[in-house]
Amino acid sequence: MTNPAIVVHYHELWLKGRNRKFYLRKLSTGIRSALEGIPLVMIEQAGDRMIVWLGAAAPLDEAIARLKLVPGIAFFAVTRDVDRNLDAIAAAAWDEMGPLDFRSFAVRAKRSDKSFPHSSVAIEKEVGRHLQEKLRAAGRSRPVRLKNPDVTCFVEITPRPALVYANKIDGVGGLPANTAGRMLCLLSGGFDSAVAAYQMIKRGAHLSFVHFYAGGAQPGESSLHIATELVRQLVPYQIHARLFRVPFDATQREIVRFAPEEYRVLLYRRMMLRISEACAVSDRALALVTGDSLSQVASQTLRNLVAVDSATKLSVFRPLIGADKQDILATARKIGTYEISSEPYHDCCPVFLPRNPALRATSGTLDQAESQLDIHAMVRSAIAGTTSVKFVYKNGAVELGPPVSVLPAHQTAIA
Repeated sequence: MTNPAIVVHYHELWLKGRNRKFYLRKLSTGIRSALEGIPLVMIEQAGDRMIVWLGAAAPLDEAIARLKLVPGIAFFAVTRDVDRNLDAIAAAAWDEMGPLDFRSFAVRAKRSDKSFPHSSVAIEKEVGRHLQEKLRAAGRSRPVRLKNPDVTCFVEITPRPALVYANKIDGVGGLPANTAGRMLCLLSGGFDSAVAAYQMIKRGAHLSFVHFYAGGAQPGESSLHIATELVRQLVPYQIHARLFRVPFDATQREIVRFAPEEYRVLLYRRMMLRISEACAVSDRALALVTGDSLSQVASQTLRNLVAVDSATKLSVFRPLIGADKQDILATARKIGTYEISSEPYHDCCPVFLPRNPALRATSGTLDQAESQLDIHAMVRSAIAGTTSVKFVYKNGAVELGPPVSVLPAHQTAIA
């Protein structure tokens, strides 16, 4: 084998027809960005897969860890590239399978280059026969099992090299980053919104984030550090992001002062959407994303969600709307946000929580409940105190910029 090579497979991109080249180019860019700082010879398009040719000194484990975070990759594998003849392929298969411990095996061949003189079935039979002979000679006779084998040896015949590997590594799946447009995600600090963000990133959306926080938290309980760590965990999937940090306690006090108690949480959420819309317009985002799950809490009944959405002209996407909590928590554990969201923090939404929250609000009743509020002034006041932080994933680490005021960039958005 020459330099280390990694074969990358993608599934959904083949549904894209004439747009396929755009998505493949974005996937190649995502791979290159993720591997920044790791010696890289080239990324080669070989049939219906990509081959990442690493430099001789490339840290293979680090490259694998980073590729696990690249959206658009269904699976990948460290592969042996060999001459395109059956003897070389069979020898490489034994080199790959010999050190492994298994009770049954199979060989799966894919011949994307039809000029290769042997069919996929012929390749499987010849390589399988060779492996059985080697196993018997080593005193390790093992049967071929075509359904549910312990280990599968994969052989791929591409237009240039033949690839042999036995260990498939799952990728993120979905679509490459930054292929579906810009969105702004309302990030609470809990489990749901971070998982919702991940689901939209998997669909190719490029996310910025907005977090609403209240003062008065005990030391170590501020929600700002939770939001920061959640964005830090999510940024590697899309390389860079921006976090808007909005002080919200003054807004809540105004709502408590002038609005009926039963509608407080719904009015909090309407103000969050309005402020988020101002941030989204200046950030060129086309829609908002939230972590709502239907009827999970009182504010997330169908009527309440519809009534809250009437406060913004932007579309609000809810990727978790039909998910249950166990599914959400399982994904949070998978992507590494579970432990972060489990830390104690001061959530602004439960502040002044009503004793009997409304379950069936309408946009009309919420408009009436807001009639004593100066909505425009409240949005301007919240934006005046808002800062933003930029995150960049570079050389395998996340770098944060300094907090900056966002008011000048939002003047037109809230005029």
